[in-house]
Amino acid sequence: MNTILIVDDERAIRRAMREILEFEDYEVVEAEDGREGLEALKHRVFDVIFCDIKMPKMDGIDFLAKAKELSSSPIVMISGHGTIATAVECLKNGAADYIEKPLDLNRILSCVKQQIQKAKENIPLNQKPPAKKNKTISNTSSTVIIGESLKVKQMLALIDKVAPTDAKVLITGDNGTGKELVAKMLHEKSLRSKNPFVELNCAAIPNELIESELFGHEKGSFTSAIAKQKGKFQLADTGTLFLDEIGDMSLNTQSKVLQAIQEKKILPVGSEKEIHVNVRILSATNKTLRQEIDEGRFREDLYHRINVIEIKVPSLNERREDIPLLAEHFLNLIAQESNTEKSTIEKDAMKFLMEYDYKGNIRQLRNIIERLTILSDKVITIDDVKNYL
Repeated sequence: MNTILIVDDERAIRRAMREILEFEDYEVVEAEDGREGLEALKHRVFDVIFCDIKMPKMDGIDFLAKAKELSSSPIVMISGHGTIATAVECLKNGAADYIEKPLDLNRILSCVKQQIQKAKENIPLNQKPPAKKNKTISNTSSTVIIGESLKVKQMLALIDKVAPTDAKVLITGDNGTGKELVAKMLHEKSLRSKNPFVELNCAAIPNELIESELFGHEKGSFTSAIAKQKGKFQLADTGTLFLDEIGDMSLNTQSKVLQAIQEKKILPVGSEKEIHVNVRILSATNKTLRQEIDEGRFREDLYHRINVIEIKVPSLNERREDIPLLAEHFLNLIAQESNTEKSTIEKDAMKFLMEYDYKGNIRQLRNIIERLTILSDKVITIDDVKNYL
């Protein structure tokens, strides 16, 4: 069961969020202020954290900074007193998202699903790997892509060349290959690196909500729109907007995204006033968009807009020589997260792992290493691999 932490000094807000989340089978833990929230983080791991900004004892901004040191869980900031500047500050300081009060409970649910889905698809390689084993690719980027294979080196060279430009990039590759990491590295190496990086998983948002997520909405523009809300385009203004799984976007939404990209203006749902935005668009998909175009599910004109440069992320089967580096990284990460002694892998077992067919790519390898770590006796043998793989 996924666990959610709610940090808010208003009991009514916590109760409303708890009711809707527990109805959807999430486990909920409450904290009345930032200090109590930090204590909760010391004792367990949460899938998503919601935190109010204005609270007694410790406000949300201070909580965000300290919580990022304790946990890698996504933190969604909520506030009834926020401005676009506040939202941008939160996102710059590591918040995963920002939601205004009064809370739209449908927005809360979609946000939780999005963050959990993102965690499943993201490869947690944002820490520097051990010296002499793994290689930090960039001296200017905090995002690390582990690998020394030719395909990875070619991809990183292309990232270095494209990142400083404002070119729109389409990142392609199978699920679990690390497309989001490529997008983050492109942003961190760009001239917009000090500005917001905002992402939206188009597959995780229901069609009826995605336009509001992208462009924002006015109060009363639809049934649950009880307050005005800014969309991802506005939150990403002067920075980068990453549209993950863009191939799952409806044709109607595609049309509006194309217009926003061409005119650099958006129209919030229920509004008559257009808003100018300045964003760099990065997109990703695990689909073959050419085939989607031929079958009438994707607009060709949008495809040409978002695909100035294409970066293909290689599958794990195409970069098997990187498996020992990745496995070593995951062993270190799992030991750190569980506060246990690090496991090791025997040579025969590693050889077997390097020859295995990975349909789920790096995400699958991470899952396998964690399973073997739990079920083996600190030394992962060939028998362990054959029995538990």
